Amino acid sequence: MGAKVVADRFDLDARRRFRARLRACAEALDRLLREKRFDRPRDLIGLEMELNLADSRGAPRMVNEPLLARMSTRDFQTELGKFTIELNVAPRALAGRAFDDLAEELRIAIGYADRMAAEFDAQIVMIGLLPTITEEQVGPSSFSSADRYALLNDQILAARGERIVLDLAGAETVSHTFDSIAPESACTSVQFHLQVTPERFAATWNAAQAAAAAQAAVGANAPFVLGRELWQESRPPFFLQATDARPPEMAAQGVRPRTWFGERWITSVRCLFEENLRYFPALLPLCADEDPLAVLDAGGVPALAELALHNGTVYRWNRPVYAVSGGIPHLRVENRLLSAGPTVTDTVANAAFFYGLVRALADEPEPVWTRLPFAAAERNFHEACRHGLRAELSWPGTTGAGRTRQSAARLVREHLLPLAAAGLDAFGVAAADRDRYLSVIEGRCRRGVTGASWQTRTYHQAVDAGADRATALRALVARYAELARSDLPVHEWPLA
Repeated sequence: MGAKVVADRFDLDARRRFRARLRACAEALDRLLREKRFDRPRDLIGLEMELNLADSRGAPRMVNEPLLARMSTRDFQTELGKFTIELNVAPRALAGRAFDDLAEELRIAIGYADRMAAEFDAQIVMIGLLPTITEEQVGPSSFSSADRYALLNDQILAARGERIVLDLAGAETVSHTFDSIAPESACTSVQFHLQVTPERFAATWNAAQAAAAAQAAVGANAPFVLGRELWQESRPPFFLQATDARPPEMAAQGVRPRTWFGERWITSVRCLFEENLRYFPALLPLCADEDPLAVLDAGGVPALAELALHNGTVYRWNRPVYAVSGGIPHLRVENRLLSAGPTVTDTVANAAFFYGLVRALADEPEPVWTRLPFAAAERNFHEACRHGLRAELSWPGTTGAGRTRQSAARLVREHLLPLAAAGLDAFGVAAADRDRYLSVIEGRCRRGVTGASWQTRTYHQAVDAGADRATALRALVARYAELARSDLPVHEWPLA
């Protein structure tokens, strides 16, 4: 969705033309795969992080555009809401001291953004959902001014034909209707990219799907939605409803939502792009000038612009990415399920756990997806989002017989962390990097503390001391932002 969108309406033939171009893109992708035109194995990684802008009282600060205009870097860009910005980190090889280097780059970039934000009476908060956001602060007036945001909003509402409904239940409940997709802007995530060859793509994506529950359990950092306590990681159900283009009748019939875990293990990257064409109508049927098949016939490499644009409006938690760099096409798995923060160290630890675990699972001679039904992986994911480290997860037995159920904390400490360490070794990551960042994950599991559990404990401590809801949430954000600047991992944060 980073491309500039300038159209403001579509005629009745727009989807038909776009669908035809999508089929041409799919055919071009098949040819590129058959002809083995893709980049060689390189183990490249990348990262994007969405960041909140909050004032001194913890409320969202709608200043992203003047802030970005003031900053002397192009590493940051707008996001859907005026109170968010996105940081894009350059790709790098996953080897040696890659994680320490990544952490240093993130500290410099976020520190700079925080200093610049202070000129606009704002501060950077790395968190999945800002607890102080209210219903009134996520309306059409909170959209960033880029054309693509308004157009996407109009198309989702037109497809849905009625207001967006948020109806979520956890420790408390949220029930509210909105006349725009603006609530989605409250969801701020970190996205991990891993470049893989076509031959490795299916195994890597399947591994990422299997690992999603463990990721959500150890990285949970979004327990509050519009000031109400819900799940440990509330972003997935909230994001699903905030972007749901289905009216209730379509949902009741089993029509797939655009925010999607998926429904099967795959055998090729083709499976995912074919599902996009088969199940999801175009929201932004904008055709580029390029004819992908003509470009191929001339010996060139097509951008597959329509395939990329359509793929950007299907919000898989592990999304396929096709891109061209230096005239050579490549494929990436984009892991999108984790909340931002709480600190740079925590974020890099989450990255190390993801990359290492996915590599190890993809390399196993008897892969986990041959022993774990896809439906069980999806149930694991939802359980982890709801309960965090206390979730009971199903996992194939280490002896090869049946499946066991155990707490996420125990599963990660006893089984998945050793796998992640082996995976990082296979990438060639330095032992010091491996041990430093995986120890953060181990510490969370041992102490039973994540960003989400720290937030809820801090909030209830304030309420028990006599604070009302609004005061407790403001104090929570202020303390969170203060401790995040220390870069001390969240499992070592004090409560009082």
